[in-house]
Amino acid sequence: MELLFFAAAFLCGFAVYQLKLPPLIGFLMAGFVLNGFGYSSTEALSQIADLGVTLLLFSIGLKLKVSNLTKLQVWAPASLHIIVSTMLFCAIALMLGTLSLPLFTDLSWQSAALIGFAFSFSSTVFAVKVLEERGEMNSMHGKISIGILVMQDIFAVIFLAVSTGKTPNIWAFALLVALPLLRPAMFWILNRSKHGELLPLFGFFFALVAGYHAFEFAGLKGDLGALIIGMIFAPHKKASELAKSLLNLKDILLVGFFLNIGLNAEMSWHALFVALLLVAILPLKVALYYVFTNLVNLRARTSLLSAFSLANYSEFGLIVCAVASTSGVITGEWLAVVAIAVSITFVIASPLNKRSNDIYVKVENWLLKFESDVRLEEEMPVSLPSAKILIFGMGRVGTGAYETIEQSHPGSIAGIDISADVVNKHLSHNRRVIVADATDPDFWQHINHHCIEMVMLAMPKHNQNLFALEQLKACGYQGQVTAIANYPDQQKELEELGVDSTYNFYLEAGSGFAEHVKQKLFS
Repeated sequence: MELLFFAAAFLCGFAVYQLKLPPLIGFLMAGFVLNGFGYSSTEALSQIADLGVTLLLFSIGLKLKVSNLTKLQVWAPASLHIIVSTMLFCAIALMLGTLSLPLFTDLSWQSAALIGFAFSFSSTVFAVKVLEERGEMNSMHGKISIGILVMQDIFAVIFLAVSTGKTPNIWAFALLVALPLLRPAMFWILNRSKHGELLPLFGFFFALVAGYHAFEFAGLKGDLGALIIGMIFAPHKKASELAKSLLNLKDILLVGFFLNIGLNAEMSWHALFVALLLVAILPLKVALYYVFTNLVNLRARTSLLSAFSLANYSEFGLIVCAVASTSGVITGEWLAVVAIAVSITFVIASPLNKRSNDIYVKVENWLLKFESDVRLEEEMPVSLPSAKILIFGMGRVGTGAYETIEQSHPGSIAGIDISADVVNKHLSHNRRVIVADATDPDFWQHINHHCIEMVMLAMPKHNQNLFALEQLKACGYQGQVTAIANYPDQQKELEELGVDSTYNFYLEAGSGFAEHVKQKLFS
């Protein structure tokens, strides 16, 4: 049965991808189509979905620092939003009840508040998928979005503990004391796991056994355990490699999560009508995200892109409504309402995030009127170092190019990266690297690029290089452009857009290796 589900997911995902939409929309569609043909979710598919979410939270933890959660621009918007949006949705639900609309008429203020709480959350799964696809996990708006989502997960844990009567047991204290003491041993095991098949298996073990099941045994939420274990490993130098080793497995398992949403929905016309009403209210929720992040002095673009990343309803609403339905606070139809609303908002938010930079450019002048004059240190305007060659993306490829050019033409090159941690590492090696976002239209509008003779696009995501190229053209850059690509079709696309030369990372790695050997043999 599960093979049929995944086959349908592939067909729908492939069809949607041909329309230049994210495949996850197709996975959601597959769930609803299968539901329409009378299929329902199975225990095996639910377990696959749970595994995917657990690995996702573990992967988030690998990229997350505790210090990010303690920043005002994270915890303040997250706390304000969950309080205000819960009150707003509660008030709207009670108002709709006075109009005798279906499902709303039987709501008390307590059940309306619970519905409001369920719809105040945004989807961690969706936001991370979007940010990963766009290569923006380390961007300022990516960090803000993930921080807010983690704060929401903390609120979720508190809610589940109170509503289900599930409280931490004596083992919870022992676990929290033991984890810091076991950290050196955990790091040693990670080092000894090297780079092969043991590495993803290591992640699988620590996410599910040391994380999920250990925390469940201690009376804590298992998903929170996977997140915390990931955060313990975050400072390790192999954390990024570990996250990459789990990427494909995690993505496959998350297909089960998207299928599950559609397969679990108990469809009815009343549920569809109510879901559409709630989708119509979604812009208010997005506006609140923008206002509250703007209040803590974030740039207009950062606030807007963060709000777009969170512009959806969350699968957590299903959990809240399931708990409430079990206790008789609301009817079971609300589960279908949440499933449909979540699915529709995913479909809306996917193209919205894809076009986020274009939308920002169109509304920039209006948004800047409300932008704070006070700028956070992380978002201060940057000035380009005096250099003739710029490398965007200071990962392994960008660093290798930097070192090679610096040796033959010292002082002529500078690097730019979206991650402050990456930049700090390069600065410690005395490389000229600054923090900036190549996909930020404001960056290109405010720099003097007339002395730049060549731009090298070495960012890991193809979409990042494409958008940076568009911005280069828009700001009137006349110099040469080179770019990396992973596949021939990506090279062709870049060349058609005017890139002077492209470098296929996989195909030309062998040539570089051979050249290195020739130099050693005949020098």
